[in-house]
Amino acid sequence: MSDLKEILTSIESLSKEDFIRLKEWFLERDWEMWDKEIEYHSETGKLDFLVKEAQNEKENKKLKGF
Repeated sequence: MSDLKEILTSIESLSKEDFIRLKEWFLERDWEMWDKEIEYHSETGKLDFLVKEAQNEKENKKLKGF
């Protein structure tokens, strides 16, 4: 846990510009992890229910925007 405290202390001492760069890096990394998770769930069939739901909506003419 001391490592985390050291990191937090270091972050607090960053200049505004470096803090912004770190924030952008962190957000990009978060999106990359999210993309990998979605891709994994898609490949393993965990999102198939969404496709079925959309197909049912289309068949029942309830799908909007298309």
